[in-house]
Amino acid sequence: MSDKKETSPALKRSWFQGLKLEFGKITWPGKKQLAKETTVVLVVAILIGGIITVVDWLLGLGLNYLW
Repeated sequence: MSDKKETSPALKRSWFQGLKLEFGKITWPGKKQLAKETTVVLVVAILIGGIITVVDWLLGLGLNYLW
């Protein structure tokens, strides 16, 4: 008495056909949009990194003052 689901080849085939249809709906950004989005990601990453650095530095100063 096995609890494994048995999938028929027709079911697998229809799943792959559906997957192929979904992949056909994918749209890739153009060069300009990709450049803009990449720039935004880099700027935000640098800003967050800077904020984390400043907070870390301030916490380090505070802890050194207490000890």
